[in-house]
Amino acid sequence: MCVDLTLFPLDTIKTRLQSQQGFYKAGGFRGIYAGVPSAAVGSFPNAAAFFVTYDCTKSLLSAGGVLAAPHVAPVTHMLAASLGEIVACLIRVPTEVVKQRTQASPSSTTYNMLLATLREEGVRGLYRGYGSTVLREIPFSLVQFPLWEYLKSLWSWRQGHTLYSWQAAVCGAFAGAVAAFVTTPLDVAKTRIMLAKAGSTTASGNIPLVLYDVWKSRGLPGLFAGSIPRMAFISIGGFIFLGAYEKIRRTLLSQKIHSDCP
Repeated sequence: MCVDLTLFPLDTIKTRLQSQQGFYKAGGFRGIYAGVPSAAVGSFPNAAAFFVTYDCTKSLLSAGGVLAAPHVAPVTHMLAASLGEIVACLIRVPTEVVKQRTQASPSSTTYNMLLATLREEGVRGLYRGYGSTVLREIPFSLVQFPLWEYLKSLWSWRQGHTLYSWQAAVCGAFAGAVAAFVTTPLDVAKTRIMLAKAGSTTASGNIPLVLYDVWKSRGLPGLFAGSIPRMAFISIGGFIFLGAYEKIRRTLLSQKIHSDCP
């Protein structure tokens, strides 16, 4: 939640760079905190849903059988992360739809945008772009989490002891930046689908068609629009988020071990 609120201006700039109307028509640098209530409300349950699913799946898959072998650990992390994203997107997508529409229309408020979406499209409108969001998040997680786990194990092996939280955070920042850049075209498609007018071709959610339209009108730079603020948001966010996650998880585990000791 701290990451989402602190780095929110970067997310607004990214959304406006990716919008069909263009950066300045979408608001430019005005009202860069437009849509922040939606991010604040969705942040906590979204992250909780992801990590509960991720860690439970990872534990279950690592408990026994073929996927318990160390050499297939990346596959376990990929499967766990993918399932985590599918569950988290049930919460993330409605908040993302309202947030991005408010970011691209800074004269409106989060509440008014929520009411307008429900009035025009119903609850279904809040889940517009669910498929494209999942198709963005799964490749993102397939790159980020196995890379994060690999970098942590490599660094730990090199120095001969478990990583400190700040070291795990550095690994998270690097893994996040790589994953963010690679998946930017999918993020552009997701933004276009969520911001499109109801009933338009783009709103139907055909990702290849949306990407082709972007390519045709703006070329390669269009497909990677907003990649720099996206990489900055995710790498800085990854440093704070994954570092804090690792620190708190270890603290809770150590407390549990001490409480279990006679």
